[in-house]
Amino acid sequence: MSVTSINSSPKVTTTTLLEKKQRREPITSLTAYDYPSARLVDEAGIDVILVGDSLAMVMLGYDSTMPVTMDEMLHHVRAARRGVKHGMLVADMPYGSYQVSNEEGARNAARFVKEGGVEAVKLEGGEKRVEFIHRLLDAEIPVFGHIGLTPQSVHTMGGYKVQGKTLSAIEQLMRDAVALDRAGVCGMYLEGIPREVAAMITAEVKAPTIGIGAGPDCDGQVLVLHDILNLTFAPPAKFVRHYGDAAALISNAVKAFKHDVESGAYPADEESYHLPREARATIETIVDRKHAVGGR
Repeated sequence: MSVTSINSSPKVTTTTLLEKKQRREPITSLTAYDYPSARLVDEAGIDVILVGDSLAMVMLGYDSTMPVTMDEMLHHVRAARRGVKHGMLVADMPYGSYQVSNEEGARNAARFVKEGGVEAVKLEGGEKRVEFIHRLLDAEIPVFGHIGLTPQSVHTMGGYKVQGKTLSAIEQLMRDAVALDRAGVCGMYLEGIPREVAAMITAEVKAPTIGIGAGPDCDGQVLVLHDILNLTFAPPAKFVRHYGDAAALISNAVKAFKHDVESGAYPADEESYHLPREARATIETIVDRKHAVGGR
């Protein structure tokens, strides 16, 4: 599909995603955190472009998602917005932006819509987020849920571990998924749960499910862009598949540049600007006269 045909196709909306689920047509989602990556992802035809709080690690160098702030998120959201024309732009609500109170959370979600131009926000948690979700929907803000391995709860979970491996944990995930669905989310991300559990949730809820480390039976799949490009500096999770090696591409290009500068191969004459012929002749005449005077 050409870039032109993608950009001329209908804008992806919450209705688009629901219709894809009903038609059993897979939904695609990737993260993007700036203008060039968001534009490339969008022009490739990805349905949902997520400015995830994962940018804390892959863009800002933090060791978890926890430190990233609303202002940092908004900075990246605004940049991504300028690159997205076709896909649905979604922003992660960072830790601390909605856990303190529903009122503060609603104000922060509204900032993402008003200042960042997103079409939905994503937040972590199941049953305990229902009241807050209702508050956002009352404010006309579409919401994606996120259950399973929720990175903002890493301390209470005791680390990044697969969730839903016991009967009680499966029951809780099912309750969370149904609660989100009934609350009116436009979709939900399922992270780090067994394939069988994700399949049960997907069959149970009306909202589209998008999996990451949740097996192939979800309505869609998401990965972190930097993961698929080998641009992270940590061992990949089991579910990550590399589709390119941007790290090697960048490293090799930088080393080649360094070599050419140090050897004098860059810049070449054809990569340099030149004076017009008349101006050059005048400069050469002046230089020749100075040399002649100096040589006396």
